[in-house]
Amino acid sequence: MTYDETLSYLYDSMPVFHQVGAAAYKPGLATSNTLDEYLGYPHRSYRTIHVGGTNGKGSVSHLIASILQANGYKVGLYTSPHLVDFRERIRVNGQKIDSAYVIDFVARHHTFFETLKPSFFELTSSMAFDYFRREKVDFAIIEVGLGGRLDSTNIITPILSVITNISLEHTLLLGNTLAKIAGEKAGIIKKGVPVVIGEAPDPNVREVFREKAGTMQAPIIWAEESDVLQEAKVKENGKWLFRTADFGELEGELGGNVQKKNAQTVLTALRTLIEGKITIPPEAVHTGFARVVELSGLMGRWQTLQEQPHVICDTGHNIGAWEYLALQLKQALQSYKQVHIIIGMANDKDIDGVLALTPKKATYYFTQASVRRAFLVGDFAVKARNHGLQGTEYLTVPEAVNSALSAANEDDLIFIGGSTFVVADALPLFPSEL
Repeated sequence: MTYDETLSYLYDSMPVFHQVGAAAYKPGLATSNTLDEYLGYPHRSYRTIHVGGTNGKGSVSHLIASILQANGYKVGLYTSPHLVDFRERIRVNGQKIDSAYVIDFVARHHTFFETLKPSFFELTSSMAFDYFRREKVDFAIIEVGLGGRLDSTNIITPILSVITNISLEHTLLLGNTLAKIAGEKAGIIKKGVPVVIGEAPDPNVREVFREKAGTMQAPIIWAEESDVLQEAKVKENGKWLFRTADFGELEGELGGNVQKKNAQTVLTALRTLIEGKITIPPEAVHTGFARVVELSGLMGRWQTLQEQPHVICDTGHNIGAWEYLALQLKQALQSYKQVHIIIGMANDKDIDGVLALTPKKATYYFTQASVRRAFLVGDFAVKARNHGLQGTEYLTVPEAVNSALSAANEDDLIFIGGSTFVVADALPLFPSEL
């Protein structure tokens, strides 16, 4: 099979969550453990760091990977979903998995897969673990796919667990309260393994984490209580300046208000790793923060796609993310002549909750992504207008983007977001950023 034929086999044979949603969710670790045994327990060949939470886990995972890589370690990175190419999910030192390896992995094992019938995510997690073994990585940063306790990545025993934060998401699968969702996320806490909690302002959530960590005899470190980040401010070039207790002054490449919280989480995690005898000098931290996009391949986090007009995309897609994005966009209304917002969402998100946060003064381009989970643009536009947002409907993301580019002046801002899949459909229109 060719690479495209192999991907078609994967997508057609196994349900894919980012395409069909809850129908692809397959809770439980039995299949993952069977795959792990079949492949010879590949994840035991290197040290792992497990990163879960609702928002920020992608940025946190990429930052930790970038910093370790900057110190000369060989680093695997497993994240999801991808934006343009499946291979984005599995990287070593920022480089996407070889397409030849994807083809060969499926060709060698497809008979076993067809008998076992793993989900798409179970299979790709196993592929990542196997690839990292072949590449002889020193560390692998493993991002949780959904939840934690029953996520197929949860067969690993890491040297550190990180839970970024908790907000309402996937309530049909994870529970309809913050405490219930926290219980699922806390499932990645392992016996004796330190866990860093990024944000937990809700007392019920804190108690869930505290109780689980106590049961597992796992040291728990609250990033919000750490003194490692002493000051954070945005420089004139739009990048963050972080003054830290352990690593001196850092420049953060990633834009957006949320990156202050992500930095606090990452810096606390680094301190914990260093206390565990992992060598991470200040120079590596400086380089990792300043060059995370180049070193890790991160895309879609307040990412600039074009200047004049300034085009930015962000994959934030739930209430927790939009609390930061809405503030960023309201600030942009003061800095740009006009703000154009291209927005669509998936049908399983809190659409009204997000729309209630978005600024009303912007010009809107309502759209839908090219996945089955996309909320239909006509229905989305009705909801948006009920929240006082005015704009035009576009059946595809490229149509919306091209319309905004035609309408915008050089000193305007165009924002593309609301869904990972909207960003994914937009990125090919800006090939220099891929």
